[in-house]
Amino acid sequence: MSSLDELYREVILEHYKSPHNHGRLDVPDVATKGKNPLCGDEIEISLRFDGDSVDEIRFSGRGCSISQASASMLTDAVKGKSIHDAEALVSQFKAMMRGEPVSTEDWGDLESLSGVRRYPARVKCALLAWTTLEEGLQIRQHNSAGS
Repeated sequence: MSSLDELYREVILEHYKSPHNHGRLDVPDVATKGKNPLCGDEIEISLRFDGDSVDEIRFSGRGCSISQASASMLTDAVKGKSIHDAEALVSQFKAMMRGEPVSTEDWGDLESLSGVRRYPARVKCALLAWTTLEEGLQIRQHNSAGS
């Protein structure tokens, strides 16, 4: 195992052991749940918006180290971003997990999940929080359009 792989593994384990933004918002604007029926991982993402920006985001759930660490990193990466920028990040992250070339400059800890794609059975674990967030952002857009 390379030293970079070892560093990435440590980052993932740190987010798993001490997740950022873990818990539920008391009064979210949107809350969505995702589940991977193949392995049992579950994630709930709760969001509060300030206009067109993600003001607050939290996650709860249970699952493997990859799914929980990915959710922790997602919350750090998305907090404070516009809905448009958050959607773009979701698209970029999904592309990275498919092995497509993307710029991970300024991604911080998120880049540590790039190695997961070498284990196809675990890619869905890393993507669970992202697809759950994507659903929440789509609900927000739909609700805003109907207002």
